[in-house]
Amino acid sequence: MQRTRARDLGLDFAGRPGPHNALTDVPGVLVGYSTLIEGDGELVVGKGPVRTGVTAILPRGRQRELMPIWAGVHALNGNGEMTGVHWIRDAGHFLSPICITNTHSVGIVHHAVTRWMMDSHPAEFRDEHLWALPVVAETYDGVLNDINGQHVTEAHVYDALGAAAGGAIAEGNVGGGTGMICYEYKGGTGTASRRITVGGEDYTVGALVQANHGIRDWLTILGVPVGRYLRDDRLLDTERGSIIVVIGTDAPMLPHQLRRLAERASIGIGRNGTPGGNSSGDIFLAFSVANPMSRQQMAAPRSTLEYVADNCFDPIYLAAVEATEEAVINALVAAEDMSTVKPRGKVCRAIDHDALRDIMSRHGRIK
Repeated sequence: MQRTRARDLGLDFAGRPGPHNALTDVPGVLVGYSTLIEGDGELVVGKGPVRTGVTAILPRGRQRELMPIWAGVHALNGNGEMTGVHWIRDAGHFLSPICITNTHSVGIVHHAVTRWMMDSHPAEFRDEHLWALPVVAETYDGVLNDINGQHVTEAHVYDALGAAAGGAIAEGNVGGGTGMICYEYKGGTGTASRRITVGGEDYTVGALVQANHGIRDWLTILGVPVGRYLRDDRLLDTERGSIIVVIGTDAPMLPHQLRRLAERASIGIGRNGTPGGNSSGDIFLAFSVANPMSRQQMAAPRSTLEYVADNCFDPIYLAAVEATEEAVINALVAAEDMSTVKPRGKVCRAIDHDALRDIMSRHGRIK
């Protein structure tokens, strides 16, 4: 079900979004979720309540052949995990889906993605010395979910991968974002995109976030210090969360350029107020679906890649900043209330749409 988004409230974000204002506007990119919401009442480790899940991103869709996905990574603050990044830093590419889940489920998701890759490409793993280095990232959902119960299973990962599709995608309390908190409001999964023209060619830059970061005092939307006005239902004294940002594009870019693009997610999340707290894992990945190449082509003595010249990059950087900024607010606006399990008895409220509209209107930020 498509929930309310930031632009539905009239928030005047800059830039030109793609048709779905989502990461899936990048050609070929698919996104799927497995969402686990079960039980209520007192926390019993291993039994629940369960509010978690898995988000799966297929950068090249359901490809018949494993092909490199050119990429770069950046960590603003490293109190978190994203597997596979050492090889991305060295080689500039990866082969797997990208999955995002909760902190204590990284292992099972990594295991399941490896199995899924072997199932999906049996000949390549059977006949070659091919190994899997899946990209799996996490944020902590232990305030709202029985995280120590480790409820995510291999089947849930397969469900998310199997559900991956293009077009409009759900946001808020879905997938890996199900049990996440953002600026002390209910957070979760958000996405946005921008269309740009560089050198006469049209490209898309999209972002997907798992937003679980920030405290109320920091919350800023389109330059308005919203957190100073909305003071009810606070949950935290200090930041305890993280944010994962995945940026995708069809602009042809070299790996070192994609690393620099990933760095721009820092500015995107910073526009909403976070300084990148000490307890936060702010980890970003940028990939390009341009320059498709078989692994056999990669093994050749020489290869050729097309890329946008560095001096044309400003619109691409701006698009990544804007898409990341809006994706975080989409996560907040789409989310729904959820009760806490640690401590029990509180409610993590979704941001009040009417109150937000009133504040933004008074500051001239409503279309």
